[in-house]
Amino acid sequence: MENLTSVHRLLKHSSRNLFGRRSNRKIFTSIRSLSSGLICKPVQISEHFKQVNCFQRQIVSVHVGFIRSFGVGISASLPRVQGNGFRIHHRNLASMASIPIKNQSFATVNSDDISYFKKILGERGVVQDEEKLDDANTDWMRKHKGSSKLMLQPKDTQEVSQILDYCNSKCLAVVPQGGNTGLVGGSVPVFDEVIINLGLMNNIISFDKVSGILVCEAGCILENLISFLDNEGHIMPLDLGAKGSCQIGGNVSTNAGGLRLIRYGSLHGSVLGLEVVLANGTVLDMLGTLRKDNTGYDLKHLFIGSEGSLGIVTKVSILTPPKLSSVNLAFLACDDYSSCQKILSEAKRKLGEILSAFEFLDKYAMDLVLKHLDGLRDPLPSSKHNFYILIETTGSTESHDKEKLEAFLIHSIESGMLTDGVLAQDINQASSFWRIREGVPEALMKAGAVYKYDLSLPPEKMYDLVEEMRGRLGTAANVVAYGHLGDGNLHLNISTQQYDDSVLSKIEPFVYEWTSKQRGSISAEHGLGLMKANKIHYSKSAETVQVMTIIKKLLDPKGILNPYKVLPMNDPKNEA
Repeated sequence: MENLTSVHRLLKHSSRNLFGRRSNRKIFTSIRSLSSGLICKPVQISEHFKQVNCFQRQIVSVHVGFIRSFGVGISASLPRVQGNGFRIHHRNLASMASIPIKNQSFATVNSDDISYFKKILGERGVVQDEEKLDDANTDWMRKHKGSSKLMLQPKDTQEVSQILDYCNSKCLAVVPQGGNTGLVGGSVPVFDEVIINLGLMNNIISFDKVSGILVCEAGCILENLISFLDNEGHIMPLDLGAKGSCQIGGNVSTNAGGLRLIRYGSLHGSVLGLEVVLANGTVLDMLGTLRKDNTGYDLKHLFIGSEGSLGIVTKVSILTPPKLSSVNLAFLACDDYSSCQKILSEAKRKLGEILSAFEFLDKYAMDLVLKHLDGLRDPLPSSKHNFYILIETTGSTESHDKEKLEAFLIHSIESGMLTDGVLAQDINQASSFWRIREGVPEALMKAGAVYKYDLSLPPEKMYDLVEEMRGRLGTAANVVAYGHLGDGNLHLNISTQQYDDSVLSKIEPFVYEWTSKQRGSISAEHGLGLMKANKIHYSKSAETVQVMTIIKKLLDPKGILNPYKVLPMNDPKNEA
């Protein structure tokens, strides 16, 4: 890097230059490409303390393997072998997810059921095609696969209500499904549960340009909402790598975090109202559009992050921020994790209200992306670095934002926290920077088998776990770290050529125990699903889980909504 005198000279003559050897890099000034009232019917709750036959809480661990070789986006992710084939990994999930014995009290779909569903949905809403069902039965990671013989596609809330009313009366278990981009097995059947896919419920109901409040159906794809709001001069407070497939109902049901949480907070703050259908078909109208409403319990928060286990979200009211004109993106490098922390602390102080994203990845993540994703180049090719950071700022006054960002970066250079960096000069370069960060999951899939952990930890402790895991695994695996440093959210990934019980035994339960000792969360934004349902006690007290179980039995007495997920199945306190 040029010396500090050179840096100051360049900044004096041109606000577009930050690092001496990158005099052609211009600050990116274009916006990043974007794509309470309560009304309900009476709920019968008198039996919530009785034993219900539809609850059976027995559990065994089994080995689950499967073959998956098709589906949108799937073939591109599989590692190639000789010829045109793909390498298919046998997945031993004995320790990763405890698979319950099928609850024999749940009914099996029969011809009468099919006839009823065709009567209310029509032929188009009842899917029995094997290829479509195979896709819907398998999660994005290809680790979890159910055997459902039926997928229903309602087109409005009334049809969802009719479906659940019928399924509850017949004790037919169901799985709500959106874009099926989850990573913990929460959106696919465990056995033969009926899949209720909300993809046809994709209408934007209203948008208020003054308040920025959007009301839409749960099946709206996130990227479509982003594009709609872009034309209206607003943005979604949520941005995910899976935005092209994930749906807002699934985002809300998993309380998805994403890249902008440091600026706009979680969905618990952005979501103003919900419409939810309970297990017995009752429609809860909580679709408020008010910023303030202190009339009784704010029940919508029960359903945000409940993963469809308490009710099916059918409509969402969400507060969307205005789109601001000045956006800058910096791709930076530093030598050690301590410097990453210091830069985060300084960014919060010096950039303040314009800081909109703060992401990090280590050199192992960077190497994977450059190796496995076509068309990407290292933005800092002159030398290798241990850590990389993306800082995005978003504001309304370009000169003000540039001044703040330049002052911050000069300070970071002078203090030795930064070793190199570049500012995006146009929208294409900014997109390529984001592609590096957002492409890590895809690169990991192409590299082979991967064990994924989504953890919340104090930022100062995050990389300690990564280093300890490398010490435990040695050369048996490639330990890769990236995530939302600004939120204390670590995505810990262990990459291997194939799944191996000996590797898994060194990862679990150590990773959960270590996180628990730091009072962290074993699920920062992905949810618990099937994979972590029995691990909830690492993050929540027994008393807290017991209250959750009571709520579940109150709202879903027969346990038909997304069974075997979220709550532990082998906890005696969870017996009906």
